[in-house]
Amino acid sequence: MQNIFITGGTGYIGTRLIKALQKDEYNIRALVRKGSENKLPQGCEIITGNALDALSYQNNILTASIFVHLIGVAHPSPSKKEQFQKIDMVSIQEAVKAAMFAQVNHFIYLSVSQYPTNIMKDFQQVRAEGEQLLLQTNFKTSFIRPWYVLGPGHWWPLLLRPFLFIAKYAGKREAAENLDTVSIKQMIHVLVHAIENPPEKNIIYDVRSIKGF
Repeated sequence: MQNIFITGGTGYIGTRLIKALQKDEYNIRALVRKGSENKLPQGCEIITGNALDALSYQNNILTASIFVHLIGVAHPSPSKKEQFQKIDMVSIQEAVKAAMFAQVNHFIYLSVSQYPTNIMKDFQQVRAEGEQLLLQTNFKTSFIRPWYVLGPGHWWPLLLRPFLFIAKYAGKREAAENLDTVSIKQMIHVLVHAIENPPEKNIIYDVRSIKGF
């Protein structure tokens, strides 16, 4: 039975991923803050700790686990630059420490599209730095790079669709494709696929790849 350790398991993507994985035989451990245990789907093992402090949870990661890092600021926006540094950046730094301590086999990192844009450059920069941290390890690493994820409570990006459509036919097709929306269903499918198909070294699932799931 494959061991999986998940950070961000109480979030929009995390809860859905755990439920999808429970359909197969996985031993799932999920990190959660004290007091938020009831937000996790039933059936996974609860690990109480602080995602911003590796020492609080690294001893609870089983050796050779798959580490899935989903921590991030909720509803990211250009106004949250400071939070990106304090939460997104620190959490991946600590996750790498914990994963190295536990000698995990495969690290899956929820990043973001790295197509150049000024819209969310601070968010992109923090996630790019997180990717660089992982590239300095010996982990097999899967980088998941969506832009906007559509789903219940997250429909507003549909307002961008007309602009993306126009961009595709105004000489900006590459930008439109790399900054397109993906669905929550596609995200769960690509994450499950990444878990089931560890790379030889590193692999990137960009927006165009995710839309194929």
